[in-house]
Amino acid sequence: MNISGVRGSIVSFLFSLWRVVVCAIPGGRVLAFGAGPSHINKILVINLDRQQRRWARVTREISRFKTREGVSLALITERFSAVDARDGRAVAATLDVDPIYYMRDQVFVQPDPRLSQSFGSDEPVRMTKQEVAVARSHIEVWKSVAAGAEDYVLVLEDDVWFKPGARRKLQRGWAAALYRMRDAEGGAELLYFSFDDAGGTACRLESCEHLFRPLRGLWFLSGYVLSRTGARKLLRAMPVVGPVDLWMNYRYAELRVLALASPVVLQRRDVDSDNLYSILPFLARAGIVDSESISTRPTGKVSKLVLAWDRSAERDSIAMALSMLGLRVKVCDSNFETDASRGLDDLFGDFDAVVNAQLSDELIGAVIVSQDILLVFDSDGATCQIVADHIPASRIHVLSQSNGARDRQWRELCKFLEIPEPAEPFPVGSPKAWGIFRNGFVASSGNGGECGRLRRLVMDDSPWILPERSGWTPRSSNGESAILHVRNLSVGVDEPSRCPPDFRDLTETFPGNLASFSKEGIIHRSDCTLITLTKSGEGSGRYRSGAMSSVRNYLHGRFEVELKPARGAGLVTGFFLHRHSPRQEIDIEFPGDCTHEMMVNVFFNPGDELSSLDFGYRGSPCRIDLGFDAALDFHVYAIEWRPGLITWSVDGVVVHERVSWDPTPIPHLEMALHANLWAPRSEELAGRVCPSSLPASAVIRRVRVLP
Repeated sequence: MNISGVRGSIVSFLFSLWRVVVCAIPGGRVLAFGAGPSHINKILVINLDRQQRRWARVTREISRFKTREGVSLALITERFSAVDARDGRAVAATLDVDPIYYMRDQVFVQPDPRLSQSFGSDEPVRMTKQEVAVARSHIEVWKSVAAGAEDYVLVLEDDVWFKPGARRKLQRGWAAALYRMRDAEGGAELLYFSFDDAGGTACRLESCEHLFRPLRGLWFLSGYVLSRTGARKLLRAMPVVGPVDLWMNYRYAELRVLALASPVVLQRRDVDSDNLYSILPFLARAGIVDSESISTRPTGKVSKLVLAWDRSAERDSIAMALSMLGLRVKVCDSNFETDASRGLDDLFGDFDAVVNAQLSDELIGAVIVSQDILLVFDSDGATCQIVADHIPASRIHVLSQSNGARDRQWRELCKFLEIPEPAEPFPVGSPKAWGIFRNGFVASSGNGGECGRLRRLVMDDSPWILPERSGWTPRSSNGESAILHVRNLSVGVDEPSRCPPDFRDLTETFPGNLASFSKEGIIHRSDCTLITLTKSGEGSGRYRSGAMSSVRNYLHGRFEVELKPARGAGLVTGFFLHRHSPRQEIDIEFPGDCTHEMMVNVFFNPGDELSSLDFGYRGSPCRIDLGFDAALDFHVYAIEWRPGLITWSVDGVVVHERVSWDPTPIPHLEMALHANLWAPRSEELAGRVCPSSLPASAVIRRVRVLP
């Protein structure tokens, strides 16, 4: 049982119940609202067309209060249709928003030294589709305010509630704002009712009991009053570069901006946000956040089984789409047995969806009778027509193939499956020849477990890993690994402390790491690279170490390293392939408390390049008993990554291999090659760090790659 999840659900329920009770109690008149040039004349609520429940809740919140004339605030409130991130055309490139911003912009708002230490000021960051949609929603509101007749408009997002005491604070804050700006034509142009101080670093000028003037450092635009002149100034300053709340910090010098001494409009605790934040992976790598909450899970759960047919000769598009929705997907073709003659239980097994199944007459009858199976077809409607002719249309969906169909495919498919639509585009998918979703796993006879050489560890609860009931156990192999002509990547240099040309040193960290990577933690010598973990009082981590990654990315290949890992409890030496968006990874790691073992791991998340699915922090690991102490001498360790197959070898002998769905699909997107020495927060992996054993070093003598 996930106790934290249960507690979160209880808190959410109690909050919802409390707000229902509170909203039944009149809140009184708020003198800041009313007719005339010195009052807030209108409220605009930004609300998605598909989020009518949020609109109803925020309307109840607003209806508690009245204007100075005694009119309900609901009567001066209008719903403003938000731009939907799930609409590809709505978040396409426009002149209004520039989706690329830079680390210096984040540091301007949140001047955390860990960001400056980890990234250069010119490090580019690309906004997520959700951030683009939010920015464009606010821009459209500004256009409405600028063209409207109202002097002041309160802009609210639809997931807000009013803090206890809000009426009094709003009245006093508004009066103080009018007084503060009495000599300025038009008064305040922007007044924050809701904000978050950027890590306690916000610069507050001219503070008083009720207000302050911000210089920089405020996040969120959940609730703010905007004047007509302020809206026009914002529009003249466009394009919005980066997330809109970040960009707004650069406008403080151009507008007359004030903020209440403390926020009175807060975001609800019973609303699950589907926003994704582009800066979160960077904050995690800098050690500023350390939470699994940054991982992105599928949007919903399909309640029924799915049979799909995709006659495309090139790509597993439908299979990839169903996988992105959180289904375990198995693809059948002439090269793989489908067990189609044995029954529905055998056909689906551990999977939620089966693509291109060859159905026997018995299975066709079972599918027709079953009420728990949905059918998805591509444009070839004749596929399994006998099935389609005997079941209701409500159980059949045909993917649109007309011009512009990709913009509609998610919407129509998700409506059919009764789940939310993802923000990512409908996927092109991986090449069919790679067999990403073919089920190559065969239940082990126990050879790995019986000999004791391979030991399965706890895996993620992920829709892209076989469930516990599958009986998956890691498989060893005694086959020789063929070594072809390879490219030597230099890890030695002529000049000490200079990074080799094929690699770059990393100055960052990642969730779960007690050590911060810095250039001081890695030394490049003429014959090797030395990575050393030491005690450090700087930053959020207690330790300092080093890491490097390849300059280029690779799609398949053989990756060898000749190394001697670090010894010591709480230390892990890593050699691995890794990528973000979506997260995929193939690992070799050496736990420092047990250096006669090697841990191998695979992380898989589906989608095309830039898909936001990054779920899971355990992956599908297992440990291999090497039969020797790796910390005593150099050995050659290799990852061979091919379409449909990954093998791990030691000194040329294959010690472990995985095929598709064994227990994950095989990663299918380009990855960079990494090496590091780190200290996990969890003691489960390698024990607890013993400071007296530091410094400790891992030594890399050679890296070779066969593309």
